[in-house]
Amino acid sequence: MSLLFLAAIFFIIFVILMRMHSKLQFQRKITETLLDINKNELSYLEKVAIPFENGAEFNDFYHPYAYDLDIFGTHSLFQNLNRTATYIGKKTLAKQCLTLLANDEILRNQEAIKELANKLDWRQEFLALAKISQDDATSYSSLLKWSKFESAPLTKTTIWISFLAPSLFIGISLAYLITSNAIFLNYISLLFVFNLGFLGKFLKRIQIEIANASNIDKIIAQYGLLLQKIEEETFQSNKLIDLQKQLTFKKENASIHLKKLANLFSNMDSIGNFVTAILFNGTFLFNIHVLKNLILWKKEHADALEDWLDVIGEFEMLNSLANISYNNPNFVFPNLNTNNEISFSDLSHPLLNSKNRVGNAIRFQPQSFLILTGSNMSGKSTFLRSLGINMVLTGMGAPVCATKADVHPLPVLVSMRLSDSLSDSESYFFAEIKRLKQIMDELEKGAAFVLLDEILRGTNSDDKRNGTIEVIKKVIGKKAIGAIATHDIEVCLTTNEYPDQLANKCFEVEIVNNDLFFDYTLRNGICKNKSATFLMKKMGII
Repeated sequence: MSLLFLAAIFFIIFVILMRMHSKLQFQRKITETLLDINKNELSYLEKVAIPFENGAEFNDFYHPYAYDLDIFGTHSLFQNLNRTATYIGKKTLAKQCLTLLANDEILRNQEAIKELANKLDWRQEFLALAKISQDDATSYSSLLKWSKFESAPLTKTTIWISFLAPSLFIGISLAYLITSNAIFLNYISLLFVFNLGFLGKFLKRIQIEIANASNIDKIIAQYGLLLQKIEEETFQSNKLIDLQKQLTFKKENASIHLKKLANLFSNMDSIGNFVTAILFNGTFLFNIHVLKNLILWKKEHADALEDWLDVIGEFEMLNSLANISYNNPNFVFPNLNTNNEISFSDLSHPLLNSKNRVGNAIRFQPQSFLILTGSNMSGKSTFLRSLGINMVLTGMGAPVCATKADVHPLPVLVSMRLSDSLSDSESYFFAEIKRLKQIMDELEKGAAFVLLDEILRGTNSDDKRNGTIEVIKKVIGKKAIGAIATHDIEVCLTTNEYPDQLANKCFEVEIVNNDLFFDYTLRNGICKNKSATFLMKKMGII
């Protein structure tokens, strides 16, 4: 008897030590991940590398600005913003980069981002938990697919047998231990075989329930820890509080429900181990009970599961935007208006090196549309991209690269950089015509912020000039706000015909010590200096 007691004590100690070991291993993993997070951030801030996913898979060549403004891909806006680690986080950030929010939602995001920017430790700990989850599109999709797959409940007869057969097995086993009557061994053997045969009827259904669920229990457990991290934090901003409230379900936190689901999937995994499956199911019909509880969990929680994962995605997206705010304390959150007024002070491109970028002041009132001139390399395209990217950031609720901003958030429509679509047998010119048609169609729906860069390049000079002028007349007739860059001086003369709607702005170049000098400063009027002839003479071309 004393040996059994000692064995029990040693077993309990072993279990405690194993749990302590698991906890220490987890803490070590978190610490190592936090070190990697900070190494990556330092590498980014020191301009050594951009060690973050670039979201190239989300690029949409037909989107009004995604490709033109380099929203996705190498050195893109997404890559610079991205501090997500789960698939739903990455997907949520990508969607937000392509979506204009309503003004009230922008303000809610601004408030949430300001709060999260000051929670550096919390943000990094959240990111560390997300990174060690190691989820991906497949595991995320498999989980949602499982939750939406309708599973019929087990019949009353099945449930009755699942309790009766194990009860008989235990009762007969006790009878044998008490009496040592060998006949009970026969009954035990028969029940063991019966239980395995009964389980066999459900093997196919069990396999369907856990299909594509490799390591899903560990990923669900990590989702639960992410939700727990949110549940336990105190927030002040309305959006974060509202997201937190979504994690209360049937008077319990969502993390508790996910922990139960993770345990169910983990228990169901035992069927893959031949010895364990034979032993547990031959005696207690273990997997039948797990199947019943899994189906019950799905019935009660399936509708809420996707919402909980969406909350994780929202927090990862907001954390990413809070990170750019924290890294750039000189960026500002725009004041919003609904009067079609847009102005920036010291506006620049947020992805340019802060040591080199040159800011410019710009107002789109009283004239709402600018005709921009300047020689190549003078800064026209960069300025247009600066306008576009900062309008996109405004529409997300993020801070912008300016010292002051007063903005009416509008849909952004851009024709700056199109590619030949060989798969669609389209030339660059036809792709550009289609984009201009898309812009005009969108302007029919309401005001928008339009950016055009050297349009109609695939035609002769007269046709290009006349077409450009007509496009300008059309967009200002539809109350568009924005700018167009051109090299054609005659296009600039359109301002004489529409002085209340159009204004000329330019970037100049100077020749200093027999070399070109660009100051990238926006000026009033039409560009006067030319650099092409000078460069060709200097390089011996002419």
